[in-house]
Amino acid sequence: MKFTLSWLKSHLETDATLDEITYALTDLGLEVEGVEDRGAALAAFTIGYVESAEKHPDADRLRVCQVQTDEGVKQIICGAPNARQGITVVVAKPGVYVPGIDTTIGVGTIRGIESYGMMASERELELSEEHDGIIELASGEVGQTFSDWLAANDPAKVDPVIEIAITPNRPDALGVRGIARDLAARGLGTLKPCAVEVVEASFASDIKVSIDDDTLDGCPLFCGRLIKGVKNGPSPQWLQDRLRAIGLRPISFLVDVTNFFTYDLNRPLHVFDADKVAGNLRVHRAAGGETITALDDKEYTLQAGQMVISDDNGVESIAGIMGGAASGCTDETVNVFVESAYWDTVQIAYAGRALKINSDARYRFERGVDPAFTPEGLEHAVRMIVDHAGGEASELVQAGGVPDTARAYKLDAARVQSLVGMEIPESQQRQTLTALGFRLEGDMAHVPSWRPDVQGEADLVEEVARIASLTKLEGKPLPRLTPGVPRPVMTPGQRREQIARRTTAALGYNELVTYSFIDQASAALFGGGDDLTRLENPISTDMSHMRPALLPGLLAAAARNQARGFSDLAFFEVGPAFHGGEPGEQHTLVSGLLVGRTGPKDVHGASRPVDVYDVKADAEAILAAMGAPAKVQILRGAADWWHPGRHGKICLGPKKVLGIFGEVHPRVLAAMDVKGPAMAFTLWPDEVPMPRKSGASKGALTISDLQAVERDFAFVVDAEVEALTLVNAAQGADKALIEDVRVFDEFIGGSLGEGKKSLAITVRLQPTDKTLKEADIEAVSAKVVEKVTKATGGILRG
Repeated sequence: MKFTLSWLKSHLETDATLDEITYALTDLGLEVEGVEDRGAALAAFTIGYVESAEKHPDADRLRVCQVQTDEGVKQIICGAPNARQGITVVVAKPGVYVPGIDTTIGVGTIRGIESYGMMASERELELSEEHDGIIELASGEVGQTFSDWLAANDPAKVDPVIEIAITPNRPDALGVRGIARDLAARGLGTLKPCAVEVVEASFASDIKVSIDDDTLDGCPLFCGRLIKGVKNGPSPQWLQDRLRAIGLRPISFLVDVTNFFTYDLNRPLHVFDADKVAGNLRVHRAAGGETITALDDKEYTLQAGQMVISDDNGVESIAGIMGGAASGCTDETVNVFVESAYWDTVQIAYAGRALKINSDARYRFERGVDPAFTPEGLEHAVRMIVDHAGGEASELVQAGGVPDTARAYKLDAARVQSLVGMEIPESQQRQTLTALGFRLEGDMAHVPSWRPDVQGEADLVEEVARIASLTKLEGKPLPRLTPGVPRPVMTPGQRREQIARRTTAALGYNELVTYSFIDQASAALFGGGDDLTRLENPISTDMSHMRPALLPGLLAAAARNQARGFSDLAFFEVGPAFHGGEPGEQHTLVSGLLVGRTGPKDVHGASRPVDVYDVKADAEAILAAMGAPAKVQILRGAADWWHPGRHGKICLGPKKVLGIFGEVHPRVLAAMDVKGPAMAFTLWPDEVPMPRKSGASKGALTISDLQAVERDFAFVVDAEVEALTLVNAAQGADKALIEDVRVFDEFIGGSLGEGKKSLAITVRLQPTDKTLKEADIEAVSAKVVEKVTKATGGILRG
């Protein structure tokens, strides 16, 4: 949103400086993005006086001028038709940059005669499009800077241009008057009245307006007046200056009027050439397929349901977005129909995006204009047209009615302290809201129609605090909830996540933070990808589903790194995975991934490919750091994205799974373009039992002073029997006495025969209350043999 300082002062009576205004705007939430000081660009140009102007000996249209400047008399060759003796001109000396021609002036030779500068035209200084001759000044002292002369004689030419950023919730600030209202409420001046003298109606309008019933929700109000006998042409200079200053090109007076009120009062308008309108105007929805050539000379094909304005011949305007070229105004226009309507914000936004049209009208209507100002805005435009272009106006033509936006909220003066932390007297709060246009009745504040963003009591507090300035807010420490040492802030679950992160990182893994959304194919590989976890409005097709596990993100990162030449990888992530789309249908995971070798090659041959036992050791270390019991079971039967024979579930029982480690299935690696093998683990921190004692101190270390006993057993079992099954059976023989069971030998073939193998295990017995006797050892041994035989069908090898 751009405007000039003088434009602002046409609504605000103020003595504030430019710096004070720009600071206040930013503090009010209307952030100043830039200030263009147009006088600075003209500061290098000075005023000169042409003492003589003689014809160039070798050119009929050139004049050799002797120009008096602040540096003495300079010879300047000029081709302007009005270059002559005795005029006061604007001089650009060598070294001066001329913005209109993007050139820095130097000493030149033209047809054999040297020229020491240039006399400038208005277009060369970007003051207007006038370039038929050089600038002639009616006054001015030789050597005076041109910017100073303009400031004294034509200040609009050097008026500072302020540009501010408008947030979507402040459509009222899309007009200069809305900005002036905020500054007046801050105390930087007085808001000037904006009354308009309604032009007396001379006749009934020949053009009527109707709104279809199915369109009233998109256009509840349409107003217009017919003006006959206008004389179109260039706009007054002040209007051209304002439009040109904010980057708009003056076209003609009738067009410039609509642009002016769009920025001045945030009231977009449209002017039809009434002689080009066939019959009456009708606001309706397009059937789909209609075409219109708009004012930007582009042809648009309308979609069904989009709002349009039509006459008897067809579509004449895209409602609330852009008018049609067929009924646009030209220099020959003498009768006009001025339109002021209110359009639904959402429907204008949908239509504008579908048609890919960006216009000032669409920008304002899709954010919200003042519905109650619709008729009054029309009267402002009609008054300006009649005053400057002449003509007589018809009676008001209106279809529909002003939408009811009345609402009121209670003003609780104490809420400013509780919500913002500022102490503002109630009288000041009421004065602030009144200055912003709110109407107060008792403790109820009625919201003005131009503030659609105010939707509750908290918004009243925000307005009061904004005008008072949040820079006055003083920081105060929060009071302690409890005396003494504060309790820990982190929950046990958060502490576990922190411990898991630190432990995994200490083991040499690099932490990743990946998106919680993945593509459907990757989700399906890990048991997800169904409709329960599908996003309704995904960012892209690669982020269509909520992740069922963390491994897809780790494998995708591994694929990207391998594609760039990094083959030895150790990644981990701690975060949520989702087994449904409802609140609470998520679980925290700790996942790690190893790919490649354990380290770089060396002369000792210590580098080797990573294997299952690497991730098993890492998973056990992380579980131990999180407080998992030391005695666990390793079982089979994990999901199908794990290698069926190279994985293990870390369990406290058949249904209590703490984690899974193993090799990722080659099918999954191929689908995700990862060069394997790849080893991984996934842990469930929430499944680790909480400690019975919550104290910070560790319990006493329990060490038995009795000698441990080890016994070896060899069992002949079927070749398909897993060693893990045998170990788990042996451990279950006496959970209190058996401390450890490990496999130390496997033998296949020989006298065992086909389909048989021998597994040898060591069972370590650790007594705690008495030394074991031979009978005790034999009893435990018998239980071990019994359990293993029952679980595996094997026999003790003789």
